[in-house]
Amino acid sequence: MSKGIDRTVYHRNDGAWANKRNDSDRASSLHNTQGAAEKAAREMLRNQGGGELITMGRDHKIRSKDTIAPGNDPCPPKDKEH
Repeated sequence: MSKGIDRTVYHRNDGAWANKRNDSDRASSLHNTQGAAEKAAREMLRNQGGGELITMGRDHKIRSKDTIAPGNDPCPPKDKEH
């Protein structure tokens, strides 16, 4: 279950990539690329004290999850994705 401070990056119907805080109704920022939206989300998470970043693909399926420090990940990934 995601906390309110966590963020999700997803593709909108208008073609923009949104960076949205999970407890918010509106996106915090809109970007032309997924990478730019993800970079902005990581920066915002670092500034607010860490949390979970969920990245969704164009098909709205979860593509990636990452804990941004100083967030507490009880099961840190063993892969080299991040």
